[in-house]
Amino acid sequence: MTPTYDDITAAAARIDGLVRPITVAPSAPGPDPRWFALEFLQFTGSFKARGAQNFVRAHAAAGTLPDAGVTIASGGNAGLACAWAARAAGVPATVFLPETAPRVKIDRLRDYGAEVRLIGPEYKQALAACREFAASTGALAAHAYDHPLIAAGAGTLLREISARVPDLDTVVVAVGGGGLFTGTAIAARHAGIRTIAVEPAGCSSLHAALAAGRPVQVSVDSIAADSLGAPNVSAMALAAAQQGDVRSVLVDDETIRAARRRLWHEHRIAVEYGAATALAALLDTGSGPAYRPEPGERVCVVLCGANTDPADLSG
Repeated sequence: MTPTYDDITAAAARIDGLVRPITVAPSAPGPDPRWFALEFLQFTGSFKARGAQNFVRAHAAAGTLPDAGVTIASGGNAGLACAWAARAAGVPATVFLPETAPRVKIDRLRDYGAEVRLIGPEYKQALAACREFAASTGALAAHAYDHPLIAAGAGTLLREISARVPDLDTVVVAVGGGGLFTGTAIAARHAGIRTIAVEPAGCSSLHAALAAGRPVQVSVDSIAADSLGAPNVSAMALAAAQQGDVRSVLVDDETIRAARRRLWHEHRIAVEYGAATALAALLDTGSGPAYRPEPGERVCVVLCGANTDPADLSG
């Protein structure tokens, strides 16, 4: 079920005071108004905190949060947020990750008290193991992106951005499985704002779904795959992409690397490759940017996560 704008409004009330309000900063002086939404400053280091709190608090209020706690399969960021929200609610969290998950995310999960299980080389193996665990233990299965409560929670971000940047024309957001994109696109459509959905060319599940008219399996091969490497986009993300003013664009890994380096060298902002993917859409690669704003277009780029090892940022 695709969430509505009313669901996003309800999520905003439910998580009020539990997540950090967004900070929006000008990207640079100049004639074209651009902003960065600094969501990497969010609790747990990514936007996922919003959906996780909405999911856990909604179940707690309904009396459907079991003593066995919650479980989730994740590339890392959704697991971090789920573990954090579960700890705040006083229940355990068991998080299934691919064996390729970054060490920085594994260590932080354990710091949150989560039980971490590394399963298989890809997200889909971790997801299968998570579902088996939920069936055998009675733990509540959360999802990294494909759940209306998760997407509605993520959509609260765009509500806050539009309140801080009046007359915003365009929001640029990276897409993995589609939770952040779904909530953003729904809230943006309500506010009359264009959404630019940016994916790595090596894991382009939304782009492929739009071409096929349905979610399809895609290969996952990108430097940003740890956060954007979903093998298929959710049906609700596809539905959101087919309504309103939404444009899907692809960027290559070298442009993502360049965007991450630029954020550090020019702005002293350290983010993960998934977050840099959004900015990559605006970089001129020689043949032009993936998305070229019109003169005077008011654009906000969502920098959605910073669970990264900053050791390679100075190169």
